[in-house]
Amino acid sequence: MVDLSTSIAGVSLPNLFFNASGVWCQHESELKELLNSESGSLITKSATFEYREGNPSPRYVPLPAGSINSMGLPNEGYEYYLNYAKNYDYTNNVKPLFVSLSGLSLQDNVKMVEQFVAADLPCILEINFSCPNVPGKPQLGYDMDAMENALKVLAPIVKKPFGIKLPPYFDIAHFDAVAAIVNKIDNLAFVTCVNSVGNGLAIDFETETALIKPKDGFGGLGGAMILNTALANVNAFHRRLNEGKKVIGVGGVTSGKEAFLHVLAGASAVQIGTQLKEEGPVFFARVKKELEEIMQAKGYKSLDDFRGKVKTL
Repeated sequence: MVDLSTSIAGVSLPNLFFNASGVWCQHESELKELLNSESGSLITKSATFEYREGNPSPRYVPLPAGSINSMGLPNEGYEYYLNYAKNYDYTNNVKPLFVSLSGLSLQDNVKMVEQFVAADLPCILEINFSCPNVPGKPQLGYDMDAMENALKVLAPIVKKPFGIKLPPYFDIAHFDAVAAIVNKIDNLAFVTCVNSVGNGLAIDFETETALIKPKDGFGGLGGAMILNTALANVNAFHRRLNEGKKVIGVGGVTSGKEAFLHVLAGASAVQIGTQLKEEGPVFFARVKKELEEIMQAKGYKSLDDFRGKVKTL
């Protein structure tokens, strides 16, 4: 037997897998399916201050090596998820609850965080600094000064350990700069990386037409094609963050093999996006079994045995 348990923000997860905040988590019915799956945790849909319909369809299309989407943060509004968190059975559910917040302004994030703090719940907040699909709203994660300012405002309000979801970075200087900001915030306990690779373009060869409607066809790329970018970001932050700060890996996980690579790169937990969208919550049973088999074959008994231990030449 192998042990897939892990911990994030001081909270124990029975295994390392859960959904990415964009997938299978907008409505209570979907969250119930995650609870009934073999995931180790669950996270709610990124919430804005008010209900959002999101972008016009088609806004998600599977591709041969992943997916493209420009969902535009469709969600029920933060009060829906706050109510879900208030009614969550923390005593009898072994799965901790994560809640994703994605205010369209710092003021919105402040107001939402204040409401969750006032409710004094055991859920863990993940604040989304990285949605590439809201027209006219640049990703906060690419504006270092604005991100640091937002964290300095939000962290004292949250008080408890929390995390942020980051966009992919492609320059060593950016890894250095973001890690330096994260390391300044004592209760910033984890980073989730990566969100989709923003502003790709998928075109149908026969019709010569973009595959999705929003933003002239521009959308976030996910799935297998972003695995190597995701692994680089996971490893870069694993190497740079202060001891005790964790990395949640996201991107390109289609089987136990890619999950193993995420942990080898330094991930303490692994979220699933495109493959969960395509396969549904039954995916968790498959990926969990496959990772267990890989660990047994390699002689690893726990995630700590190989986490962050990728060899370099």
